[in-house]
Amino acid sequence: MTACRKRRRAATLQSDASSWASLHEDLVSLIGWRVLAADLLDYVRFRAVCPYWRSATVSPRGRGLHDPRFHPRRWMMLPEGHGIHPGHRKLGGYIRFINLSTGAIVRARLPLFSNHCVLDSVDGILLLQRDEDTVIRLLHPFTDDIVDLPPLATLLAGLAPSQEKMFSWNVLRTVGATSFTVSADGVVTAMIGLFKLGRVACATTMDQQWRLSTWSISNGWRPLSFQGKMYTLHTPTNGSELQIFQIDLPGHGEKEDFDRILCYLPAPKLIATCLAGKPQKPYYYLAECDSEILVIGRYLSGSLDVEVYRLSDIILDRIAPVTSIGGNALFVEERVLSVSSRVHPTIVGDSIVQLHNKEIYLGHYHLATGTWLPTADGCVRRGVPSPCSLIYHIFTCCYRPTW
Repeated sequence: MTACRKRRRAATLQSDASSWASLHEDLVSLIGWRVLAADLLDYVRFRAVCPYWRSATVSPRGRGLHDPRFHPRRWMMLPEGHGIHPGHRKLGGYIRFINLSTGAIVRARLPLFSNHCVLDSVDGILLLQRDEDTVIRLLHPFTDDIVDLPPLATLLAGLAPSQEKMFSWNVLRTVGATSFTVSADGVVTAMIGLFKLGRVACATTMDQQWRLSTWSISNGWRPLSFQGKMYTLHTPTNGSELQIFQIDLPGHGEKEDFDRILCYLPAPKLIATCLAGKPQKPYYYLAECDSEILVIGRYLSGSLDVEVYRLSDIILDRIAPVTSIGGNALFVEERVLSVSSRVHPTIVGDSIVQLHNKEIYLGHYHLATGTWLPTADGCVRRGVPSPCSLIYHIFTCCYRPTW
């Protein structure tokens, strides 16, 4: 390349850079917020274009927990398989995450997993327990923002005698759902649904201990966190109906007696009731999909049929199964994940991905046609061929004991 051509090229690059930097600050900020609405990491890349764009937009660091706009909502920790759990020495302090809308995979350096374990996640925020003192922590995996909540061990004093006899750490560590909010003065209030204990616990970053709810939730149905609230299912003893309850976070002035492990959480509110036979399945799940709550009914043995209902329809007594869920697939096991069909070529939209009841292989049930087909090669009972399909890695996110 001649010296003249080099000078022309340098001048062109300088002109392009100056044109990008010449955008009005308000316009850069507006574009940034729109990029952020789609994905946090796209926003991070947007800010990295040039120093001017970085200075014209708000940094997510230091705001990752307190500002919901910076929550990595569609990002899920991706299990490695082969017994390589988060914090394993082979990972070198890195953890991989997958975007359930796009299929993008990134690595984040999180060395604290050497002495922490994951209990749950909400909107991409990780709920961790520190090994040495059971302190509960909320961590933003991409900004490293972190807050401390009281130790999980402080719940032991609130257990009833019958619960103490059956106690194991696995009971307290089985968190079915997590919700949290941040006040204007920066105080974080968190609520965790202790699935196996059948209770809800709450605490703030100003507290020294967790408080158990004075009421119970069903330990047969895993609760769901959605937009700062918690939802749970209940079936009366006569099995005549399926009830859906909403649990709100405690607000200001709703906590009492900070020296006792009791949390004044508002009693669950009954928001919907389904009579027996509507829907006609013996086991149910709550799921979030495209900012809606869905109720999934299926059999645990025998039939592979699945029915999906919108909670908004059930509340209006329009109890009819849907055949479209926006081109997404619902991965159903211990937990439920909504995954876009764009993530992997073999993920079929508007379907339920689950294990075959008898053959124990992964398949999908198409809601519109009612057909069942295998989703990935291999039978879980006989061992999945290696390397595993990405679909199996995603599915293990629904059943975390496999980690």
